Amino acid sequence: MSDNHTALGPLVDKLERLASLSSSDREAVLALPHEVRTIEQGHHIVRQGAKVERCSLLLSGWASRQRITVHGNRQILGICITGDFVDLQSALLETAQDDVQALSAVVVALVPRQAIVDLAFAHPAVGKLLWMDTLLDASIAREWVVNVGRRDARTRILHLMCELYERQRSAGLAREGGFELPLSQEQLGDATGLTAVHVNRTLQALGQEGMFKRERRSVRIVDLHSMKVQADFDATYLTIGA
Repeated sequence: MSDNHTALGPLVDKLERLASLSSSDREAVLALPHEVRTIEQGHHIVRQGAKVERCSLLLSGWASRQRITVHGNRQILGICITGDFVDLQSALLETAQDDVQALSAVVVALVPRQAIVDLAFAHPAVGKLLWMDTLLDASIAREWVVNVGRRDARTRILHLMCELYERQRSAGLAREGGFELPLSQEQLGDATGLTAVHVNRTLQALGQEGMFKRERRSVRIVDLHSMKVQADFDATYLTIGA
């Protein structure tokens, strides 16, 4: 993690995991105008279809990107962690493409979308990294399509766990031997296309195999190698070179 002592430090940390920033580029990112706001668990950060004036950067906590069908069924499309812009594409699209809901109490920095566009043009190296960040989101989204469409329940859940562990580890958020998993069984089901009952049975079976132990809102890893092998997990999709 960087030594930044400003609210936008997590954004600099994430961008510099993609490529190094010059001191002037780093200062320009940290100087972005923003408002810090706390949002309660379960409340929406973004509403699909709403006009977007400010993009939301997650400074702490967890959020889910999701869609609701006409019949009221929820499909979770992605999980956002500290340092993620939950709606960076809105800087250009202006209209929110998805609902984003807080999975825990979260702190967000609301950054005017025009300020992001101006930054990208004034500092091309930063603009490239922001572009790469949206490509990384797209890469993760494609893997989620494969996960829901072509893997069985057991593999889907293991794959999601491996992804969340790797993303937290990369961001310096994973604790030794474990990681946070703040999703209920219903939310895990909505992320993997399974019912909560199916998720419950699958988690119990996986726990009995001894690869991990679930501890309320976290997971303690016992055998990471076995988890990755049995999850059909290749972390390459989580990495985009500069």
